[in-house]
Amino acid sequence: QCTENRCNRTIGKMTTLNKMKAEDLLRVSFVNLDKLTETYNLGFYLQYMAKWPEYYLQAKDCTNRCVAYIMGKAEGLAEEWHGHVTALTVSPEARRMGLAERLMRELESVSEYVHNGYFVDLFVRKSNSLAIGMYTKFGYSV
Repeated sequence: QCTENRCNRTIGKMTTLNKMKAEDLLRVSFVNLDKLTETYNLGFYLQYMAKWPEYYLQAKDCTNRCVAYIMGKAEGLAEEWHGHVTALTVSPEARRMGLAERLMRELESVSEYVHNGYFVDLFVRKSNSLAIGMYTKFGYSV
């Protein structure tokens, strides 16, 4: 039996990655509360989801609550064809458990194996030193 307390303590082991559906977008606001998370209007999320559904993934805890998600797209021309991370966010209680890296690796796989992309890029605020450190640890040049 999963309880909210047990789930919060063991969230790294008790999460599942799933493709997101349109109705899931109505339940990500909890994750978007962080001041460093870039948020968009519902139309923007739906437009991306309609065009690049394979780039939408979420991590759910044992109570079926979204605790992290990633969204992206494929873009560019010729040797510049690549995957782009539009948003990656993990709720505060689910951080430092490897969810961001799991989501990034999934997006990288989609970029390489589904879209034949040459690389993955992203934008990060200069003031977001935690994210810069995380992406550097993942092997990205910032």
